[in-house]
Amino acid sequence: MNPIFETKLEMIEAKEQWFIPFMNFVDDFRYHKDINAISKPLELSNEKFDALLASTIEYLCNELHINTPDWVWAVPACKDPWFVSGVESIKAFAIVESPVYFRRRKIFVLENFLYRV
Repeated sequence: MNPIFETKLEMIEAKEQWFIPFMNFVDDFRYHKDINAISKPLELSNEKFDALLASTIEYLCNELHINTPDWVWAVPACKDPWFVSGVESIKAFAIVESPVYFRRRKIFVLENFLYRV
């Protein structure tokens, strides 16, 4: 199975615990830089996670100087804005700091969302 599908399924099934498999995907993609891991389109099934993964792939492709797969552009924005942190007091910061890759799909994260130590 495509690693991105595995990550997406884990995220959806875990609901509250989606962040760990999500960041595992981010780490693995940064390490391996394997375009084959993202070459096939997602099966759209969850608007928030579909948009989050498409935005993340777009971000990572830009970061790693890899061409973004064409299917990513077809993933729609969320119907309602999603503030990923869920913390009311930082929504304004997320609006300002969220990278364009996320904002265009109505996903709002802090600037350091994909940063790792």
